[in-house]
Amino acid sequence: MSTRPVALIILAAGQGTRMNSDLPKVLHPLGGVPMIEHSLASGLSLEPARVVVITGHGADQVEAALADHPVTCIRQNEQLGTGHAVAQARAALADFAGDAVVLFGDTPFVSEDSLTKLIAARADHDVVVLGFEADTPARYGRLVTKGTALHKIVEAKDATRDELAITLCNSGLMAADAAQLFDLLEQVDNANAAGEYYLTDVPALAHKAGLKAGYVTCPEAETLGINSRAELARAEGIFQATRRAEMLELGVTMHAPETVYFAHDTYIGRDAVIEPYVVFGPNVTVESGAHIRAFSHLEGAHVSQGAVVGPYARLRPGAEIDNGARIGNFVEVKSAQIQEGAKVNHLSYIGDATIGEGANIGAGTITCNYDGVFKHHTEVGARAFIGSNTMLVAPVTIGADALTASGSVITENVPEGALAVARGRQENKAGLATRLRARLLALKEKTKKG
Repeated sequence: MSTRPVALIILAAGQGTRMNSDLPKVLHPLGGVPMIEHSLASGLSLEPARVVVITGHGADQVEAALADHPVTCIRQNEQLGTGHAVAQARAALADFAGDAVVLFGDTPFVSEDSLTKLIAARADHDVVVLGFEADTPARYGRLVTKGTALHKIVEAKDATRDELAITLCNSGLMAADAAQLFDLLEQVDNANAAGEYYLTDVPALAHKAGLKAGYVTCPEAETLGINSRAELARAEGIFQATRRAEMLELGVTMHAPETVYFAHDTYIGRDAVIEPYVVFGPNVTVESGAHIRAFSHLEGAHVSQGAVVGPYARLRPGAEIDNGARIGNFVEVKSAQIQEGAKVNHLSYIGDATIGEGANIGAGTITCNYDGVFKHHTEVGARAFIGSNTMLVAPVTIGADALTASGSVITENVPEGALAVARGRQENKAGLATRLRARLLALKEKTKKG
């Protein structure tokens, strides 16, 4: 493979009118992240020296979404075609000597292997295009070739009958020397059916100039572009089917894999068990031997070996579930560590907290972590027992081996080994319930007659 530096040019300026959305097309989620993240991740496998993203429609939103990535965003103020879009990167790459690779923010499935082949082919060609054999060529641009040489790309709307019979189609991806690519783009005109400046004119112009244009191929599935909600749904289905197959191959047990949904970065260890209807958001790690029970939702969480989560549990960002810990039904955990062997089995909210080893959190316990302005921490010591329906008003510390009585509102620290009781004294008034009920029933009857 070439050792020349690589610059990525990712096109993300399109409006995506068929999405019928205020959200820019490339920001619609796929596998829990904007689809442009998938294109960027594939491109980064080439270890590029520069990454330029061409924005346009919804530029502010796209640029904000990419703010944490090492990219330069350039705006295409008028959307005049793909050739015009790529040309916008010229100034940003004026001092760059190396290969430019053109990617599309709405084509998320192009593999690292295909990009590697694209770059490798630059050793023998000045311009290289990524093509594919289409089952139904229809609207795709056709690659007109002679042997291994690429003479031109013809858009379907501009193709002759003979050209429409070609099944070798254009993915849109291209690699060339950056300076040479921009020089060729200066020669592109808009004398075509759409009145646009086509990037696809570049191979013909290269051929005319005595340069060598060629192509490499990839599976058609990698070239899927997303332009509508239906195509986005199809892409999500493809993504999920692929991830499920990968998980099964890696030794993960799934009772009903078609019901489990993964994010792009979900990691699950060997011999973990995932029950039906589990949803993984971004940034989740489930270690070997853990058990995620049905109808649970995890995001930004880490579940250690032997831990059990669910059913109907929600783990939010910052949830750390240590070895052998148990999170039961209708329990929510956020920014909290549940240490080894601890149990939160029923109907509880644990936020901004540390639950010590072997502690037991009774049903209906709530860590009252938010005062309306600031978040506060709750510390529960090892082997502590928190009685059912306890309110832990943070900041508060419960010592090791301490107990809280059911129904308590704990506002002060509880020393190690102590029992805390914080509830009103019960008073029983003999016969009052009978008299009160009779009075209410009489009132109800009077209302009916009136």
